[in-house]
Amino acid sequence: MHLITVSTCSLNQWSLDFTGNRARILSSIVQAKAAGSSLRTGPELEVPGYGCADHFLEGDTELFSWESLAEIIKDDRTRDILWDVGMPIAHRNVRYNCRVHVYNKKILLIRPKLSLANDGNYREMRWFTPWTVRKVEEYFLPRSIAKITGQTQVPFGDAVISTNDTCVGAETCEELFTPKSPHPMEWLLTSLPTFSIDMGLDGVEIFLNGSASHHELRKLNTRIELIREATLKSGGIYLYANQQGADGDRLYYDGSATIFVNGRIVAQGSQFSLNEVEVVTATVDLEEVRAYRSFKSRAMQSRDTIGYQRFPAGMSLSSDSEEFDPTLAPSKEIDIRYHLPEEEIALGPACYLWDYLRRSRQAGYFIPLSGGIDSCATSIIVHSMCRLVHQAIEKGDNPLVLTDLRRIAGEEDDSTWSPESPQEIAGRIFHTAFMGMEKNSSPDTRQRARDLGAAIGSYHLNFDIDTVVSAVTSLFSTVTRFTPRYKIYGGSNVSNLALQNIQARLRMVMAYMFAQLLPTVRGRTKPGSLLVLGSANVDESLRGYFTKYDCSSADINPIGAISKTDLKKFILWAGKSFDLPLLETFISAPPTAELEPITDDYVQSDEADMNMSYHELSVYGRLRKVDKLGPYGMWSKLLHDWGHLLSPQEIYEKTRWFHWCYAINRHKMTTLTPSYHAEQYSPDDNRYDLRPFLYPSFDYAYTKIEKMLKAMGSAATKKPEKGQKDD
Repeated sequence: MHLITVSTCSLNQWSLDFTGNRARILSSIVQAKAAGSSLRTGPELEVPGYGCADHFLEGDTELFSWESLAEIIKDDRTRDILWDVGMPIAHRNVRYNCRVHVYNKKILLIRPKLSLANDGNYREMRWFTPWTVRKVEEYFLPRSIAKITGQTQVPFGDAVISTNDTCVGAETCEELFTPKSPHPMEWLLTSLPTFSIDMGLDGVEIFLNGSASHHELRKLNTRIELIREATLKSGGIYLYANQQGADGDRLYYDGSATIFVNGRIVAQGSQFSLNEVEVVTATVDLEEVRAYRSFKSRAMQSRDTIGYQRFPAGMSLSSDSEEFDPTLAPSKEIDIRYHLPEEEIALGPACYLWDYLRRSRQAGYFIPLSGGIDSCATSIIVHSMCRLVHQAIEKGDNPLVLTDLRRIAGEEDDSTWSPESPQEIAGRIFHTAFMGMEKNSSPDTRQRARDLGAAIGSYHLNFDIDTVVSAVTSLFSTVTRFTPRYKIYGGSNVSNLALQNIQARLRMVMAYMFAQLLPTVRGRTKPGSLLVLGSANVDESLRGYFTKYDCSSADINPIGAISKTDLKKFILWAGKSFDLPLLETFISAPPTAELEPITDDYVQSDEADMNMSYHELSVYGRLRKVDKLGPYGMWSKLLHDWGHLLSPQEIYEKTRWFHWCYAINRHKMTTLTPSYHAEQYSPDDNRYDLRPFLYPSFDYAYTKIEKMLKAMGSAATKKPEKGQKDD
C-alpha cells in the first residue's frame, strides 16, 4: 500500500472580500493539515471570489489578489503541505483564470484555465482568455511575491507537478464539462478536453478541480457522474472543490466537494450549508490507481499520448515507506447523497437568503402574503432558513451564525440571547402582511395568510388598502372626469386592467414603507431596514402574468426561477417534513390574484386569465430556452408531444397565443427583481436570458406553419381519437 491523505473544500467566498476570503482559505489549509493531509485544493478564483464579474477588468482586483496570496504564503501555518489557490493573473498584458500551486513558500506552477465557461450564467470570455494546450512559458513574479519566495520567475502554462511519489495535475471547472472527440487519431492530435484523461494517460495520478459551479435543480447528479467517469475510464484520484454560498449575485454555489478514486466516491461534502469553511478529507492508496491502470489498451494509448512538462515539488505526499502507521487505512467507498428537488428548494434558497441577509447587514425580511401558493412558498423558504439557523446554533460548532443573528435582530454587543425555536427567530427578523381589499379579498385567503404567519412565527399584519386605492382612483377621476370600472360592472378591459394594476402597485409602495419603518416601530435602535421579498414564479414571469412595479418588484425573489409545478410539490413536501399541515389548504385553493371584486358567480382565476395552464407554461419555457426553439420549432415539437391530445391546428393556436403573450410582456423582464437562479429556463433578462424586449410579430414563422396546416387538409383540424395515451 502507498497511502496519502488529501483534502478538498467548499468555501463561502464573497466577491471582493479579500480579507474574509483570505481568512477562509487559511482556515481550510489549517484544517486540512490538522486532518493529516499533505495536499489541499480549493474553489475557482477563491482569492477574489468567483463572482467579481467586470471587477476582474480592474487592476485592483489582481493587485489585491497578489497581496492576499503573499499573506497566505508568508503564514507559517501553510508550510509542509502542497496547496493551490485560484486567482486572476495577467501575463503579457492578457488576463487568465489561474491556479497557483505552492509548497513551503515556493510557487511551483501557475496553471491557467484552458476552456472558459461562456454560456448561461457565465461570461468568462468577457474577462479572461483561454490558454493554449501544452504551452508553457516563464512568468515574472511581482516584486512583493519575489521577496517572499526568493523567486523571480516561475513556470506558467499547461503543465503538471511531480512529487517524489506521484504526479499531480489540475483542471478548472469547465474543463470537466467540455466534450472530447471519440476518434483516437483526432483525439491525439487535438488533445483538448477531457483534460483529466490526457493527464491520466501521461501518468498523472491525482487530479485537482477548483470549481465555481452554481446550484440548479436536479443538476448535482450530472456533475457527480462527470467526475466519476473522469476516473472510471482511466483511473486516478480526483479532488473536486467548489464555492458554497451566495457571493453577491443571483447564483448560489452548492459546494458538494468530493473525492473519487477509480470512479468510486470516498468522501462527499454538503451541498447546502451555513458553514463558512468545509474541508473534506480522505486517505487513498496510490497503488490502487496503478493496479487499475494495468490494462493493455490504456498502455497503448499512453505510449502515444503527448506528454506534459513536469515541475518537481521536491517533496512526497506519502510518509516514508519505512514509517508504517497501522491506524491509517484507505477511506471506504460511500453512497452518493442526493437531495430530492423539494429538499433542494427548501435548502438552496434558504442558505442563499441567510447569506444575503447577513452580508447586506439589514434587519430582516418583509413579504406581502396573498394567501396563495407563491408567497406561501417564499415564506416557507424563510422558515427553512430559520430552521437551519436554529439547528446551527443548537449544534454549536459554528458560533458565527449566532453572532450574525444577534446583529441582524438588533441585539446589543454584550447580548446573551439565544433563540429557543425557529419561530422565535422568525418573530425577530421575518415580517409578513396581508394587504387586502374589502370586496376583492376572500375571507379564506385572509385566514390562510394569518394562519401561515402564526405557524412559522412571523410578525404578521392584516389590513386593507381600500382607502389608498380609492384616493388614487378619485384623484384620477377628478383630473380626467372619467371613472374607470371593473368589467363585471360594465367597464372595458382597459379599465378593468388599470384598476387591478393600481392595487398591485400600491401594495408594492406600502410594502416598502412598512419594510423601512417596521423596525423603528418595533423599537429597534440600531441601523437597518427590512429587505422586501418578491414571490413571482418563473412561469408567470415567462408569460408576463404580473403587474410591472407591483409586489414582483422587490429586493430579492427566492422563487423567481422555480416553476409552479415544483412549488406545489415543495409545499406538499414541506407540510409533512416541517409538520405544517395547514399547507395542504394552499394546495387545494385555486390560484387567484384577487384583484377583481368577488361575486356570487365570479371569482378571478389565474389560469383562466392567462388562457393557459401552469403545466403548459412549464413546457413552453423549456422548449423556448433549454431546447432553443422558436415558434415554428416549438409547434413542430409539440405536434409529437401533444398530438395524441390536440389537433395540429389547436397546437398552432396554443403556440401562437403563448408567443404573443411572451412578446408583448418581455419588457417586464428588464425590471424584474433579481431571482435566485434555479432553473435552466429562467427568463431573467439581466444575465441569463439575453433577448430583445421589443418584438415584431412572428409573421414569418406563422405563415410557414399555416402553409403546412393547409397542406395537411382535413388532418389539420382532426381531433385525436379517444383512447390514445401519452407514451
